[in-house]
Amino acid sequence: MNSATMPPPHVAFIAFPFGSHPLSIFQIARTVAAAAPSAVVSFLATQRALSSLPPADDTPNLRYVPVADGLPPDASSPPTKDILHQIALFVSSTPGNLKQGISAAVEANGGVPVSCISGDSFMWMSADVAAEMDVPWIPLHAASSAAFLAHLHTDLLRQKFGVDGAVGREEELLDFIPGLEGHRVRDLPEGIIAGGIDSPVSDLCYRMGQRTPKSTAVVFNTFDGLDSAIDASLASALTRYLPIPFHFSSSSPAADPNGCLPWLDRQAPTSVVYVSFGSITTPPLAELAELAEGLEASGVPFIWSLKEASWECLPPGFLARAAAAGQGMVVGWAPQQAVLGHAAVGGFVTHTGWNSVMEAIAAGVPMIGRPIFADHFMASRSMTLEWGNGMGFEGEVMTKEGVVQALDALMRGEKGRQLKARAKELKDAAMAAAAPGGSSHNNFETMLQLMLGSHK
Repeated sequence: MNSATMPPPHVAFIAFPFGSHPLSIFQIARTVAAAAPSAVVSFLATQRALSSLPPADDTPNLRYVPVADGLPPDASSPPTKDILHQIALFVSSTPGNLKQGISAAVEANGGVPVSCISGDSFMWMSADVAAEMDVPWIPLHAASSAAFLAHLHTDLLRQKFGVDGAVGREEELLDFIPGLEGHRVRDLPEGIIAGGIDSPVSDLCYRMGQRTPKSTAVVFNTFDGLDSAIDASLASALTRYLPIPFHFSSSSPAADPNGCLPWLDRQAPTSVVYVSFGSITTPPLAELAELAEGLEASGVPFIWSLKEASWECLPPGFLARAAAAGQGMVVGWAPQQAVLGHAAVGGFVTHTGWNSVMEAIAAGVPMIGRPIFADHFMASRSMTLEWGNGMGFEGEVMTKEGVVQALDALMRGEKGRQLKARAKELKDAAMAAAAPGGSSHNNFETMLQLMLGSHK
C-alpha cells in the first residue's frame, strides 16, 4: 500500500476513569491531536468521566468514545459512593469494554483502524489489547515517578519487608533501590507492603509494574533532571523513558466561576497562600478546623479550594470573618493552574498529589505538604529532601500552631525566601526543558514518532 492510499494514523487513548486521571491523560491526547491534525485521536473513558472533561470542539480530530463502566445496565448512578467498589466494577468489565470501545472508535471514524494504543499506565490490560491488535502500547504515567519505581520493585520490597507493614522498620531507608535511597519504608504507597495489598487499586499498580517494562515506551509526567537518580533508574528499567510534563502545552483559558482571579488581582505580589487538597482527597476533618484557625490567626491572605460538603467542619463564623476582613475566600472549586500562576500567590498548602506538585513547579510556587495517601508521601519526601522547594508541617499533621508557624516561615521568613528561590530555579528548568530543543520538547517529538509511526 503506497502513502497515498494508507489510512491516517489512529491513536486510541484509554483513561483510568477516576479522580484526576482522565483530565491528565486528556491533556496529552489533546496536544497530540493538535500537533498531528491529519491523525485520528480517540479518547476512551466512561461516560461519567467524559462528562467531567472540557469539550473537545477546538480539536476536530479528537473524538470522545464512551466505554462501559461495569454498572448494571439500569443504573443511572453508582450503587455506592465507595470508590474502590466502583473501580472493582469497572476493572471487572475490562478488557471487553475496551475492545468494544475501540471497535466503536473505528466505526465512528469511518473505519480507520487503530494504529497505536496509549493512555493511563493503570490500565495495564491495554497491553493485552494492543498485543492482540499488533500495535504499539505507550502508557502514560500521571503520578509520582518515585512511586512508579517502587511499584516496579514490589516483589523485592515484599521479599525484604513482608506484607505486614514492616512494623518497627518504618524509618528504614530504601537504599537498596537505585533512585529511592532517600525514601523511607513509611513513604511507600499503600498496597505495596501494607494497607490493603489485595485492593483493586493495589492490584492495578502491581500489574502496572509488571507490564509496563515491556511497552514500546512509557511517558512520565515530569521533566528530565528534576530527579536525576530516578531518571537513570527508570531509563535502565524501561524500553524507553520519556519525561514530558502533561500540562506543558496547555493553553485553554481557565473558567473562574467563583471570582478567584479578580480577587487575586487586588492582592500584593507573592502575598497569598493557595490551599487545596485535590479533587478526591480530604484531610481528617479535625485538621480542617485546625487549618482554618491557623489561617485566620496567621493573617496571611488565602484562597482555599474546599468541597462545600466539608464547609460545615470549619469553625463557626470563619467564612464570614474571612470575607468581612478581606483576608481570604473559601470556594468549592478554583482554576488551580491559573491561581498558582498568578503573581499574587506566594505559597501552596497541598496534599502533594502529583498533578498539583507539577503545576506548582511550573508556576514557581513553593509548597507546604500535608500528604494523605497513595504517592503523596513519596512526592512530599522528594519535595523536601531532593528538590528543596517545599516543607512540611511539624509533626506531619495540621494544628493551629503548626499552621501559623509554617505560614510564617514560608511567607515571611528566611526559609521561605530560600524555598522561593529554589522554586524559581525549578520553574526555569521546567521551562527550558519545554522550549524548542529542550528535553521535554524533544521527548514529545519522539513520542509523536512512536505513536504515529511512518505517518509523522
